[in-house]
Amino acid sequence: MKTGLTHLFIPGPTNIPEPVRQAMNVPMQDMRAPDFGDLTLGLFKDLKRVFRTRTGQVFLFPGSGTGAWEAAITNTLNPGDKVLMSRFGQFSALWVEMAERLGLDVEVIDVPWGAGCPVKEYARRLGADRHGQIKAVFVTHNETATGVTSDVAGVRKALDDCLHDALLFVDGVSSVASIDFRMDDWGVDLAVTGSQKGLMLPAGLGILAVSEKAMEAAKTATMRRAYFEFSDMAKLNATGYFPYTPPTQLFHGLRRSLDRIFDEGLDNVIARHHRLAEGVRRGVRAWGLTLVAEHPVLCSDTVSAIRVPGDVDAREVIRIGYERYNISFGSGLAQLAGKVFRIGHLGDLNEGMCLTALSLAELSLAAAGAKVEFGSGVAAAQRWYAETAAAPRISLAAE
Repeated sequence: MKTGLTHLFIPGPTNIPEPVRQAMNVPMQDMRAPDFGDLTLGLFKDLKRVFRTRTGQVFLFPGSGTGAWEAAITNTLNPGDKVLMSRFGQFSALWVEMAERLGLDVEVIDVPWGAGCPVKEYARRLGADRHGQIKAVFVTHNETATGVTSDVAGVRKALDDCLHDALLFVDGVSSVASIDFRMDDWGVDLAVTGSQKGLMLPAGLGILAVSEKAMEAAKTATMRRAYFEFSDMAKLNATGYFPYTPPTQLFHGLRRSLDRIFDEGLDNVIARHHRLAEGVRRGVRAWGLTLVAEHPVLCSDTVSAIRVPGDVDAREVIRIGYERYNISFGSGLAQLAGKVFRIGHLGDLNEGMCLTALSLAELSLAAAGAKVEFGSGVAAAQRWYAETAAAPRISLAAE
C-alpha cells in the first residue's frame, strides 16, 4: 500500500495547485445565462497577456493542444499548400504527420533529436523560395520529448530578411506561461498551447492565439473544418459565449490560475522556471549524466530529458520510481525509449519539489544499476538554490 504524497514529475499534465482545484469545484451553471460573459470575457483578455499579444485573438477549444494544432491548420491553409517544417523530437514529428494527413505539401527538415529548430536552414530555403510557394513555417518552440527550446525570434528574422510572407505557426504547448514567449514581438501568427502545462489545469482546453493576418487568411482558406471554425467561435466569443457546450469548470480553474500567474508576475514566473530548471540541470551534471539537449543554450526550462548510462534501461528507472518511491518521471519517447527519462519542472513548482525529484531519481537510478553517488545531485542543486535565493523579483513593466 502506498502512503504519503504521489510525486508527479512528468512534463504534463502538471500539478494542480489546491486553490485552482477548489475553484473548479462549483455547480454546473447556465452557459447561455446573461452573465456568463462575466467569467469568459476576462479569460480571453488575460490570456492575451500570457501570449503577450495586444492585437491577436484567443480561442478556447474544448480538447487538447493537438486539437488547437488542427484548428490552426484547417482555418488558415488550403489543401496542397506547401509548408516548411522541421522534425527534431516526437512532438515536432507528430505535427509533421498531422500536416501530411490534412493534405499539405510538407517540406521537412530532419535534424538530430537534441538539436533545435534549424534556423539557418530555414533561412536558406525561404531565401530560395523566390515565388512564395511556402505558405507557412512551423516551429516547435519547446520540444517536450528532448527538453530543447528553439529560437522562434530567429525564425521570424529569417522570414523578415527574405521579405517572405509565410504564416508563422508556433507550438508553445510546453512553453507558454513558463518560458519567455512574445507573440507580437516575434511576429507569430498562430500560437498553440494547452491547459495542462504552464496554466496548471487538467487537460481539456486547446488554446490558440491568432494574429490579425491569420484571421484574415481564415476568410479565404478552403480546408474543410466544422467544429474548429474560427468564424463561429469569433462571433459568439465577442459576447462571452460559445457555439457549443464549453467546459465551465475548467474556466473557473483558469480564472484562478491566471490570477496566480499575474499575482506572481509573468516575468517572475518565467525567471522562477529558469532558476528551478538550472538546479535540476546542475544535479544531472553532478551525477555524471548528460541531457539530450546538444548545447546548454538549447536546454528547456520546463523539462529535462536525461540520458542514462548505456548499461541501464531508463524504463527500469521509471518503473522503480513509480513502484517503490511513488514518483512519476516522464518516459523516453520513440527513438529515445529506454535511453532517456524526463523530469518535468513546470507549473506549480518550488525548490523542495525539485530536490525531491532529484533525490528520488538518485534512488531509482541506483536501483536500476547506475553508479550514482547519493546526495550528489541534490547537493549541487541545493548550492545553486542557496546562491540564488536572494535574486530580486523582475519588474512587471514588460507585461
